[in-house]
Amino acid sequence: MTRTVVSSATKEVVIGFDQPFCIIGERINPTGRKKLAAEMAAGDYSTVEADALAQVAAGASMLDVNAGIPLADEPAILAESVKLVQSLTDVPLSIDSSIVEALARGLEVYQGKALVNSVTGEEERLESVLPLVRKYGAAVVAISNDETGISEDPDVRFAVAKTIVERAMDHGIPKEDVVVDPLVMPIGALGNAGKQVFHILRRLREELGVNSTCGASNISFGLPNRHALNSTFLAMAATAGMTSAIMNPLHEEEMSGIRAANVMLGNDPDCRRWITRYREPSEAGAEGGRRERRRRRG
Repeated sequence: MTRTVVSSATKEVVIGFDQPFCIIGERINPTGRKKLAAEMAAGDYSTVEADALAQVAAGASMLDVNAGIPLADEPAILAESVKLVQSLTDVPLSIDSSIVEALARGLEVYQGKALVNSVTGEEERLESVLPLVRKYGAAVVAISNDETGISEDPDVRFAVAKTIVERAMDHGIPKEDVVVDPLVMPIGALGNAGKQVFHILRRLREELGVNSTCGASNISFGLPNRHALNSTFLAMAATAGMTSAIMNPLHEEEMSGIRAANVMLGNDPDCRRWITRYREPSEAGAEGGRRERRRRRG
């Protein structure tokens, strides 16, 4: 079984088909969060600190760290954010940027084996990011688009993913260290978006044998009752072969769907994690038992 191993200085996380689903917390990202963007640009990391601790407490296995703020010094801010988060928690990090210099600065200060988010299939991007991944011994997210954009044909997206995996191997990066993002499209705009992703995921598992991830909330964009859709999507995606997702662990409905998928796929032995999370407190259970016995006597 393919296993992608990432680590902090003291903790290792394994992403794999025989492992519990890997939850990558998405909250440390200023995109669409004006208050957070302003704080980070001003050197105020109080919300970053709070978001890091809250996500780990909620069950995140890893944290994604992004500092994409227009007109700000993204490399410096990303490096500071990485150092801060690593001082607060021992979970591994995904270092997230579209700017190669920012990725390099984040990797320079990172302690452990990071996940680099991300590389796409464009030639320029491959030749700038993959050597960096190799230099620092990191793992990398491979996003299934290239110079032609994002195809609506899932087999084309699979072919792009395969090319990135092969190019990574050419750079000395084993396929175990490539985690493919098949690109989840909003199902409210593209009615077969779910079927497309499940098709790609099955091929990634069965033909390439690589792990996968996605931005989970994309599937429900623009629709009501998003948490219910996200939860169902995550459980179905895990069944199709997805092994991780970049998501918000503070939403209990989504977390419940993942916990259920772990049970159904045999990645929660004896349902221990499920029982620990959802069983009634012992006192309530005992009281319930006493009430039941009284009813039977009556």
